[in-house]
Amino acid sequence: MGRKKLVWISVVLVVLVAGLTGVATAAEKGSKSTTLNLVAYSTPRPVLTKLIEEFRKTPPGADINIRASYGASSAQGQAVANGLPADGVILNTGNDINDLVDKGLINKNWDKQSYNGVVWNSVVVFGLRNGNPKKVKGWNDLTKSGVGVVTVNPFTGGIAKWNILSGYVAQRKLGKTEKQAIAYLQKFYRNNVVSQDSSGSNATNTFLSGKGDVLLTFESEAINGKIPYVIPRQTMLIDVYIAALEKSQNKAEWNAFSRYLKTYPAQKILAENGYRPVNKQAITEFRSKFPVRAGETKITDKLLGGWRAVDKKWFDPSKSVMQQIEQSLGVPTG
Repeated sequence: MGRKKLVWISVVLVVLVAGLTGVATAAEKGSKSTTLNLVAYSTPRPVLTKLIEEFRKTPPGADINIRASYGASSAQGQAVANGLPADGVILNTGNDINDLVDKGLINKNWDKQSYNGVVWNSVVVFGLRNGNPKKVKGWNDLTKSGVGVVTVNPFTGGIAKWNILSGYVAQRKLGKTEKQAIAYLQKFYRNNVVSQDSSGSNATNTFLSGKGDVLLTFESEAINGKIPYVIPRQTMLIDVYIAALEKSQNKAEWNAFSRYLKTYPAQKILAENGYRPVNKQAITEFRSKFPVRAGETKITDKLLGGWRAVDKKWFDPSKSVMQQIEQSLGVPTG
């Protein structure tokens, strides 16, 4: 074989190798995935696990992995403030979000996104023992002698805050004065609360272990825990909030996940698992399962005035209604 022909073959081989190398590099780039850090409250862990799996089957989610952390809502928000890695959060009280806004970690216009930043809803319910032997139906039944109630510490878990506000509003709408409504809560916590767990999930486990007669919780938690429950005549419509972290390096990917959670397919999964959808198509489809009731009070009701006012009056750890009640009982508020 001549020298010129050998040189020509060598050149062809170099070109082919270079081409193949280029293809491999492109493939590697195409398969590069992004990992999002999601920080969420504890009780929706099973449904969020399912939603993450479904999201990854969609074109926008194909190359996105999601590492999720679950815990009590207020504790999770504080963990993010203290440096827990997060691209976005799903928390169940507005003051958990507001705390992160005030620290510059979430954009002050976070609630300008679709559905005002709400990703799903729930309501406060009474989880009951089989057969409801204590005949509990309304808020006044919770303060009867011999009725033990399992709830959550309001300084760690968000559901406790909704429980407290729901009980307060119920008293006011029964015609009680401000002073009488707060006295109701003082009596309730002093005489009837038998456990204040750190999170909604832990409270459910405590109740299922046999402690107490009533579990104050999310409607979704009672449904998924197969716990008999009653929705009291007066309850709170619970908003669950989703927001991105300002310093996230993966905002496009986070936004894709956030948008997916509000689509009809995702909201249908939520509704099938006990969570009240915000997507209009899903709301219409599941209206019989989640009918609107006259006694559902929103956080913006004039008796409450929104999360900023509520947080200052009710849940400030240094001086507030619940700080004083818990302090009198020796319960931590830090």
